[in-house]
Amino acid sequence: MIHETHPEILKRLRRAHGHLASIIRMLEEQRRCLEIAQQLQAVVNAVDNAKTTLIHDHIDHCLEQAIGPVPQDRRASLQEFKEITKYL
Repeated sequence: MIHETHPEILKRLRRAHGHLASIIRMLEEQRRCLEIAQQLQAVVNAVDNAKTTLIHDHIDHCLEQAIGPVPQDRRASLQEFKEITKYL
């Protein structure tokens, strides 16, 4: 099933793919470690953001499809669950 966030996730992963290709070239060109580390961090951030977006999308759509609509008075617990996923 394709969700509305999938294009955003693909964009983030393509960005990470581009950064990774740059890192490979940088290593082959024997560039400075600081530059390489910065690019590696960009890859990690892009993948982490894609993962978080995917998990939140799953909570928002797939979880509610499985258990049914979440009443308004229980939405705070669901939001807290989404917040805690950033520590995965």
